[in-house]
Amino acid sequence: MQARLPEEGRQRVVIARLLPEIDCGRFAVKRIVGDEMTVEADIFADGHDAIAAVLRYRGPGQTEWQEVPFTFLTNDRWQARFVLSELGVWHYTAVAWIDRFATWQRDLRKRLEASQDVTVDLSIGAELIEAYAEHAPEAEAHWLRTIAGQLRTGPDAAELAFHPDLTERMRRVDPRPFAVSYPRVLRVIVDRERARFSTWYELFPRSCSPEPGRHGTFRDCEQWLPHIAELGFDVLYLPPIHPIGKTHRKGKNNSLVAGPDDPGSPWAIGSEEGGHDAIHPQLGTLQDFRAFVARAREYGIEIAMDLAFQCSPDHPYVREHPEWFRKRPDGTIQYAENPPKKYQDIYPFDFESPAWRELWLELLRIVRFWIEQGIRIFRVDNPHTKPFAFWEWLIGEIKRDYPEVIFLSEAFTRPKVMYHLAKLGFTQSYTYFAWRNTKHELESYFTELTQTEVREFFRPNLWPNTPDILTEYLQTGGRPAFLIRLILAATLGASYGIYGPPYELCEATPLAPGSEEYLNSEKYEIRHWKLDAPHSIAPVIARVNRIRREHPALQQDWTLRFHPVDNEQLIAYSKTSLDKRDVIITVVNLDPHHRHAGWVTLDLAALGLPQDVPYQVHDLLTDERYIWHGTHNYVELDPHVMPAHIFLVRQRVRTEHDFEYYE
Repeated sequence: MQARLPEEGRQRVVIARLLPEIDCGRFAVKRIVGDEMTVEADIFADGHDAIAAVLRYRGPGQTEWQEVPFTFLTNDRWQARFVLSELGVWHYTAVAWIDRFATWQRDLRKRLEASQDVTVDLSIGAELIEAYAEHAPEAEAHWLRTIAGQLRTGPDAAELAFHPDLTERMRRVDPRPFAVSYPRVLRVIVDRERARFSTWYELFPRSCSPEPGRHGTFRDCEQWLPHIAELGFDVLYLPPIHPIGKTHRKGKNNSLVAGPDDPGSPWAIGSEEGGHDAIHPQLGTLQDFRAFVARAREYGIEIAMDLAFQCSPDHPYVREHPEWFRKRPDGTIQYAENPPKKYQDIYPFDFESPAWRELWLELLRIVRFWIEQGIRIFRVDNPHTKPFAFWEWLIGEIKRDYPEVIFLSEAFTRPKVMYHLAKLGFTQSYTYFAWRNTKHELESYFTELTQTEVREFFRPNLWPNTPDILTEYLQTGGRPAFLIRLILAATLGASYGIYGPPYELCEATPLAPGSEEYLNSEKYEIRHWKLDAPHSIAPVIARVNRIRREHPALQQDWTLRFHPVDNEQLIAYSKTSLDKRDVIITVVNLDPHHRHAGWVTLDLAALGLPQDVPYQVHDLLTDERYIWHGTHNYVELDPHVMPAHIFLVRQRVRTEHDFEYYE
C-alpha cells in the first residue's frame, strides 16, 4: 500500500494555547471600546531556529488583516496587543514561521564573539538577502542587493549584517516560507463603556404618582428623575410597561382572585389595548414614553426596558397567532407552570411550533421597535426558558445593526446555563450574589468571576434585591444588612443595581416565614413611597455611588483581590486602576448585628505600595484618615454606626523642600 503524505510536510512551527479563546473559538470574548486587547500563545518549533510570529486582527466591516508582531515572554510563551478602537465584532488569529534571517544573524553574532572565520557565513547571508529581494518592490530590492554585494567583500563587512535598516527591511519582505496559521479565527465583541460600568435603579412606573392610590404615569416618573440622578444611578430599569391582561389576573400578594381595582402583574403582557409594542394606557402614550426617555437622558440616565417574551390570555397574539402557543388535550392553551406553581395569567410561547420562524421574526421586530423609540438597554426576563439558538440569533441580528445595545440576562439558574447565555451574547448577567453571604462564599465566587476564564465572557451585575428576591439576610439584619449588601455590591462589582424604593427604605417584611417574596409586593399592587422617611439609607447610597464615579479602580472587575483577615466576619479586598494610581481597599463587617475587629494582611506588591514606607488610608464613607504601616493593620467596625470602610490609599511623597504629603 502506498504511503500517504501530508499536503505540506515542511511546516515546522506549532501555535498552541492561543488565549483568550472560549470553547475552541465557538464563542467570542468581550471587551470595551478603547481597550488594549492582549493575546498570548505558545509558539515553538523543532530544533533551534529563530521564530517570527504576528497577530492578525481586523475590525468591524474590514476585509484586510492588520498585523502586529508577537514578542517573546518566557518558556515559548509569546504576547501581542492591539487597540479595539470601535464597537462591533473584531476578529483575530496568529501566523508564525521560521525566521531564517534572524537565525542567521543570531548564529553570525555567536561566531564573531568566538573569533571564528565568518567568510562563508557572510556569503550565506548575502544569498539569503538576495532571495528575499525577489519578493520586494524594485527600490527595496535594489537596496538589498547592494547590501548583499557588500557582505561578500569579507569579514570587515560583518557589521552590516546587524544594521537596523537591514533588519527592518528583511522583516518587511520576508516571504514567510512554510508559515503556519492558527487553525481558528477568533472573535471579540466590543461594547461601550456602560457594558462594563453601570449603576441600575429599578422602579415600577405605576407607583410613581405623588397621590396615594392613583396609577402613576410617565409624566409622574419624570418627577423621580432628579432623585435618581442625585443618588448616582445611570440606568433606570422599568418592569414591563405594556397593557396588562384581565383573564386570570392576579390580586394582591399573588392572590388567584383579583379585585376590581387590582392592576395585575406587569409580566402578564397584552390586552385589547395591544401587546408587546403598546404602552399601558394608564401610563400614557408612546409620545409620553419618548419624552420620558429624552428627559432621563438630560439627567445622564438611560432607560432600560424589560423584555419579557410571554403573553397574557388576552394578548392579540393569542387570537391572531394561536399556532405560536402549545395546546392542551382539551384544546385550551397551556399556561406557564413551574410545578407546583401555576401562572394561569401567562401563556409562554411554543418555540417548537412549526411556525417558529414567524415567531422569531416577530420578536425581532418587537426589539427593533423599541430601539426606534430610543431604547438601547434591555433587561431580559427568564432567558433560560427560551431556546439558546433563538437568543444567539436575536442578539447577533440586533448588535450587527446596533452594536451599542446592551442585553442584561436575568437568569437565576444553573451555573452552566447562566454562563452559556453569556457566551451566546448577553452583555451582562445577574449572579448568585444575593445568596452569597459568608466570607468563604464571597471570596470563592468572586475569584471565579474575576480571575478565571469566566471573566472573558461573563460580566456580572450584582443585585442585593429584586421584586422577586428579599433574602433572609435582609429580612433579619435590619438597616445594617441593607448597608452591608449595598457596599458589597457597589465595590465588588463594576455593575450593580437595586430594586430602588424598597431598598432605600429597608423594606424587609416577607410574604410568609421562609418566603423571599415581599409582603404587599409591588408586582401585584400600586405602592406609594415616602422617600423622605427618616430611616432611608439614600444618603449612603448617594455617597457610595459618588465614590464609584470618582474612582476608576471601582469601574472594572479584573483587579479585584482578596486580602486575609483574622476574623471570619470581616472581609477585605482591593481594586486598583490599571496604572495603579487609584487604589481602593474595602473592609466590610459581614455580621449586621455585632461589632467585629481584626487584623488585615495586605499584599502590598499587588497594591503597588513599598514595604517600608507608611501610607495613609482615607475612608471615603466617613472622611476619617489613618496612617498604616506595612502589611498588618487593625480594623474595627460597628454595623450600627457604619459597617464598612472604603479606603482610598494615599502614598507618602517627599518634595524637594523635605515636606511630606499624600497623593
